[in-house]
Amino acid sequence: MPIPWLAADVREIVVETPDVKTIRLAVPGWRGHVPGQHVDVRLTAEDGYQAQRSYSIASPPEEDGVALTVERLEDGEVSTFLTEELRAGDRLELRGPLGGYFTWTVEQGGPLALVAGGSGIVPLMAMLRHRAAQASNVPTRLLCSWRAAEQMIYRDELARLAARRDGLEVTHTLTRDATADWRGHSRRIDREMLLEALPGPEARPLAYVCGPTPMVESVATLLVSLGHAPERIRTERFGPTGGG
Repeated sequence: MPIPWLAADVREIVVETPDVKTIRLAVPGWRGHVPGQHVDVRLTAEDGYQAQRSYSIASPPEEDGVALTVERLEDGEVSTFLTEELRAGDRLELRGPLGGYFTWTVEQGGPLALVAGGSGIVPLMAMLRHRAAQASNVPTRLLCSWRAAEQMIYRDELARLAARRDGLEVTHTLTRDATADWRGHSRRIDREMLLEALPGPEARPLAYVCGPTPMVESVATLLVSLGHAPERIRTERFGPTGGG
């Protein structure tokens, strides 16, 4: 049976970075989701023109409603509207949840090896929030790659989650604009960084890699070369598609 379109009311819009906002939605009829899934969002103009894009769900299933974290893309008609024009009280159409491959729940166990590039952190954040809501201590290591410190999404929340000392460790690397006071890594993800930041292959972690296509392909290849089991590596990628 086709998944229906649902009316979603904007409860709140939260600024994450200069180009990224989280949209918190009330969605009557929402049937729940699994961390890692996504939705389609559809916009309809007064003249009937429609545009739709897919966005990962940022909120855990334990939270009421649905949260989407959207990055404004250059010339992206949907992302520009969502991040610049949308206001609390507005209404959207969405369809979901969609996708079942790139998902995780605490029942699946771990350890977890999570790698995010930019807004690829969004579905992984849903997993981390679910893990926290379930008071899980599944050993989890997260490696995030950002262009610059000001573009780090969920920076403070990730620090708070890591400070709980419940088995989560977070590592950041900046690929372009590292400031003089930056104490983390300052390069693209490489073999040595994966060895340092993630569980080794002997631990047989479940690996989830999400981000721009070149980064995802590079990290997945490196993980296999390090001895990680290919069947325990799941990837989700995005890249230039002509829209946004």
